[in-house]
Amino acid sequence: MKEHELVAAIRETGRIDTHEHAERAIKATLEVLGERLAGGQSRDLASQLPPALASALPDQGEGQVFGLEEFYQRVADHEGTEPRQARQHARAVLAAIKVSVNPGLFEHVAAQLPADYDDLLSTQPVQH
Repeated sequence: MKEHELVAAIRETGRIDTHEHAERAIKATLEVLGERLAGGQSRDLASQLPPALASALPDQGEGQVFGLEEFYQRVADHEGTEPRQARQHARAVLAAIKVSVNPGLFEHVAAQLPADYDDLLSTQPVQH
């Protein structure tokens, strides 16, 4: 998927008001995901994303351990929004990435995340 298609899909799915805000949400989500992933998974994921978005991921993941609520809080802090909105946006980002990258790679990324991250990986609409 091309960058503009990915941003448009995330903007629509995440109900994000502007293109710029969608880009902020994507970069915030990828930065926090990069903090959570260990080893080369971050680099592998970046290799399958458009360069402007891939730059938010580190070459080597830090493998920090934190729960899902902390994940959403960190995304909110990076994005400059509330955790509830960050949840909606992060889920839209991961849903778009899931269909954009090699399925095997996405499975490897998902396998690094504990069971409580199932909410993040869900492609179902967010219920408030």
